[in-house]
Amino acid sequence: MPTLYDLRRTGDHVITASQFDRDSLLDLFATARHMEGAIARRERMDVLEGALLGNLFFEPSTRTRLSFDAAFQRLGGSVLDTTAMAFSSMAKGESLHDTARVISGYVDVIVVRHPERGSVAEFAAASVVPVINGGDGPGEHPTQALLDLYTIEKEVGRLNGLVVAFVGDLRYGRTVHSLIRALSNFDEITVRLVAPDSLQLSDELEAEMTARGMKLTRHSSMPEGLADAHVVYMTRLQKERMSEGERASISADFVLNAKRVSSWCQDEIVIMHPLPRDSSAPVCELSEDLDSDPRLAIFRQTDNGIPVRMALFAHVMGVAQEIA
Repeated sequence: MPTLYDLRRTGDHVITASQFDRDSLLDLFATARHMEGAIARRERMDVLEGALLGNLFFEPSTRTRLSFDAAFQRLGGSVLDTTAMAFSSMAKGESLHDTARVISGYVDVIVVRHPERGSVAEFAAASVVPVINGGDGPGEHPTQALLDLYTIEKEVGRLNGLVVAFVGDLRYGRTVHSLIRALSNFDEITVRLVAPDSLQLSDELEAEMTARGMKLTRHSSMPEGLADAHVVYMTRLQKERMSEGERASISADFVLNAKRVSSWCQDEIVIMHPLPRDSSAPVCELSEDLDSDPRLAIFRQTDNGIPVRMALFAHVMGVAQEIA
């Protein structure tokens, strides 16, 4: 079993989904499948006994923060949490650099969520232990992409030759940015971008993915965008990041419900959403009338977050081989 000294090392940071190639993704997923078996048997692994995770969430989170907590503790580690900017020294004017350097002296790995794009990379540059991006504003959410891709493989049975429709807020939806990058590692991927013009994917990211051989098409109509798709990935309107005009651009035209699935989607469609879905809004992007539909994968998707994040910690901390 590794000692605490063995674990305290400067490992690889996880900042963007672009860091992963096909082989590293498949290797990670093989470890995650092993973790699933351990979870089903209620086994506690002690490969990270004595290690500390620093969870620094400067933006609201429930699923992601608790998922990281649970994954690390299932591997035998302990967790220190900070859950709001107001409760950190940054509220006193401390820089990201100083915060990173100080906190990385206390723990063995850090997960950071921050409201500004690029902030986690800045934090990682000053850290002396591995840093994992838990979401940086409208930038990326790479670990969500990992569990999303793992879910697609389990639900569809493959990762090549897929048509994936992304619907809703594609400009500010960081989960979309990361998942599209992760999908680009696989062959014959077609991505349908279904959104109003004001919330379409950025030209820069579209060009980046096209250069990698991915086929992307833009659609303002859901029936057209969902036709023959194997997966539909719905997104919440990121109201906290956009102008009033952009908020007004999403309408019932970009809502998925049982009637529309029946009319517009193939029978084997897999319906995904990174959650939370906005059930408080006048227009909920993913209707609850789909909750009993077996094609709705959103809760299996969240369940997959534990084994995938366990696998990620095992690889980042250098103990994956011991688990295998």
